[in-house]
Amino acid sequence: MTRNDTQATAPSLLLRSDGEVDEETLSYARAKIDAVVSRPGLPAVTGEVHITRASANHADRPWSATAALRLGQREVVVLAEEATGREVVDQLQDRLRRQTDKAVHAGQADGRVAPPWRGGSATARPVAGSGSAADSHPA
Repeated sequence: MTRNDTQATAPSLLLRSDGEVDEETLSYARAKIDAVVSRPGLPAVTGEVHITRASANHADRPWSATAALRLGQREVVVLAEEATGREVVDQLQDRLRRQTDKAVHAGQADGRVAPPWRGGSATARPVAGSGSAADSHPA
């Protein structure tokens, strides 16, 4: 059962916990997640981060974290498992930063531009390989 529901910086980003997750770990997670999602240039971020501590004493990595975020039109899902709460939060932050960077750059590098009547750029970008050979065809 979910023990804590707290909000991060973005009002639509929830941080949840299961098991015996202390307040210090939640505060540390909130700060690290906020550092990733509040960077300039990112689209609106919504979603949920879930931190769990297993109650089994024999587990090698009792801490796990899952993040399911939506950045504009892109979806980012990140999983992390570690031995301590700080380690799992650090691993989650590294993976979140990497995946959000990939999602943002994938949206910019796909080469598709909306036409001007749909809000795209009014100036056409030159196509790679276009030059005098492309213009030499008779009309």
